[in-house]
Amino acid sequence: MPVPTNGFKQALKQGKRQIGCWMSFAEAVTAEIMGTAGFDWLVIDGEHAPNDIRSIRDQLMALAASDSHPVVRVPVGDTALIKMVLDAGAQTVLVPMVESAEQARQLVRDCRYPPTGVRGVGAMASRATMYGTVTDYIQGADDQICLLVQVENRAGIAALDDILQVDGIDGVFIGPADLSTDMGLQGNSADPEVRAVIADAMARIKAAGKAPGILGTHDEATQAYLDMGAQFLAVGIDVMLLAQTSRTLAAEWKAK
Repeated sequence: MPVPTNGFKQALKQGKRQIGCWMSFAEAVTAEIMGTAGFDWLVIDGEHAPNDIRSIRDQLMALAASDSHPVVRVPVGDTALIKMVLDAGAQTVLVPMVESAEQARQLVRDCRYPPTGVRGVGAMASRATMYGTVTDYIQGADDQICLLVQVENRAGIAALDDILQVDGIDGVFIGPADLSTDMGLQGNSADPEVRAVIADAMARIKAAGKAPGILGTHDEATQAYLDMGAQFLAVGIDVMLLAQTSRTLAAEWKAK
């Protein structure tokens, strides 16, 4: 059985737009529901949601029958954590707070087997190989792993051109909330100064042959990011969708 093809990575290479959504419930049943919605990709958030390796694995299992590609965001760019999510079956990893080319190069090594990387060789006992049924996994896995790095502060923006030169980085995700806060604007990502920095970053990412990505949580911002050229664009967060829809529904019917 061959290594499964990472269709999301292929789509990014081909310049195809990928529309996604964030998942913050940390529950397999919610992930399964989200997998029926029709998004191109879904983020299993290990940074700001109450996930551990077991809940991440369970959500990967829940999405196995879905056409939505799972992207696992680790809480930090740690070699051991990345090894665990890859062995759990993730093929695309999103790493927050990348601030230098040196850090980006290490993340590439973390995602690859020796001799070009440092990923531990033990996947034959894990879900990544479907417990040994993907017999050529070690030979073919590196080509199917998609690495996305987040640039979300002034240090990362300053180092962006150097980060973009790192071979093995498939896409760069701009974090508007963190970036605007680091710029002294307390999360106001709609500020014209922040929008200008984001637009410039998007253009540089695209010019370097990488895929630019971002998250929009309301229509105006999402459209603005789309107009800037965002290629992998998250258009909502599951928790916010439930909260907003339920509150609107309650208010509508209580007012009658």
